[in-house]
Amino acid sequence: MPDATSKTSAADPAQECLDFLARHRDIRFVDILLTDACGVQRGKRIPVGELERIWRSGRFMPGSIISLDITGADVEETGLVWEDGDADRSARPIPGTLVPVPWKAEPSAQVLLTLFELDGSPSAYDPRQVLARVVSRLAADGLHPVVAVELEFYLFDGSWRETGRPIPPRGSSTGKQAYGIADLDELGDFLADLYASCAVQGLPADTAISEYAPGQVEINLKHRPDALRAADDAIMYKRVVRAVARRHGMEATFMAKPYAGESGNGTHLHISLADGEGNNRFAAEGGDDLLRHAIGGMGATIRDGMLVFAPNANSYRRFQTLSYAPLAPTWGVNNRTVALRVPIGPPAAKHVEHRVAGADANPYLALAAALAGMHRGILDQRDPGPPVTGNGYGTPASDIPPNWLDSIRDFRASALMRDYLGDAFVDAFAKIKLAEYRRFNAQVPPLDFDWYVKVV
Repeated sequence: MPDATSKTSAADPAQECLDFLARHRDIRFVDILLTDACGVQRGKRIPVGELERIWRSGRFMPGSIISLDITGADVEETGLVWEDGDADRSARPIPGTLVPVPWKAEPSAQVLLTLFELDGSPSAYDPRQVLARVVSRLAADGLHPVVAVELEFYLFDGSWRETGRPIPPRGSSTGKQAYGIADLDELGDFLADLYASCAVQGLPADTAISEYAPGQVEINLKHRPDALRAADDAIMYKRVVRAVARRHGMEATFMAKPYAGESGNGTHLHISLADGEGNNRFAAEGGDDLLRHAIGGMGATIRDGMLVFAPNANSYRRFQTLSYAPLAPTWGVNNRTVALRVPIGPPAAKHVEHRVAGADANPYLALAAALAGMHRGILDQRDPGPPVTGNGYGTPASDIPPNWLDSIRDFRASALMRDYLGDAFVDAFAKIKLAEYRRFNAQVPPLDFDWYVKVV
């Protein structure tokens, strides 16, 4: 299957842009958005008159912005700041992502960008290019990932910053009301606006669920036969959710664990593999063995990719027993207590749900790491062992997930991640997260005073 970045008109590479501008003559400004290693969108707001030129020849941007830490600070250790002279790279539009921005008063649009070196080669530091590298490895073996992304998020009341503590939206349940229809009714105006905005941007929003805690929501994105586009959807969807929440006096967060006593936010990756004609390889002859090997590979390599599944200090607070976040590299059929779940459904829809990543993970990287493990398992014919039945939290103690520092070390040392994601990216991402780890732990939080001032 072709990369989404290659889908341009043979007659004119800017035809998509020209057609869009002809349909939306009122557009005045365009946000051009590049997704950095931490999954944060960075870019510029340009007058619409500049868009065609960017579509034809790209836009120079400093390579350092792709390697900022989660706070937006430079990470000099990556070599992409002073050592590199803060040199420009070429950022180019991703076809299919030029869409209106319906939540702004001024008629506006946005487009996602991906990064290239000045010689035209894909940037080794761009998360989307990292995913494209992995997808191409599978495609060379006739395996084409079909992907759907589920993202959980919390809504806070807009006044939460006054106390510095998250507050559920007014009218939401104060207790656990999993799949509660009343909570969806309370959020009806927000959800209607969200679905409408997704429709405007071509995002395949599906079922809405009130999750296991007050103010927690999940809206599934339908599967895509293009893994890169599925990750683009997730990136765009996060922006839509945050923007629509602000319009309704709320704030949306995808942080992994906003409340100590409530369930966390996950990114669930639903993955099958198609052949060149789009048929599900897991449902074909020999598909059960292919699926088992894929699961075996993903399970065996969870720790290798843990840093992209759980990239932040807060990420590790999500992994608690009986929390719907997995604690071991287990798998099972129709079982939500395991890391790798095979949902029930018709044979043609057979797939695996990778449940490890938090909603704070960069979708490009989480998918790249999951697919790398899947591909390696297929090549090695990895046996996943017997499926877990019943409570997966009864599995013998495991060192997965490790702590944040161990994840940084494991990622940096992983031969699998280096093989699939590239040495340059692995080194840079590990340095970004190590810098964050040091900065985070250099702070003295209020809890230190609560625990230690009077007694040590």
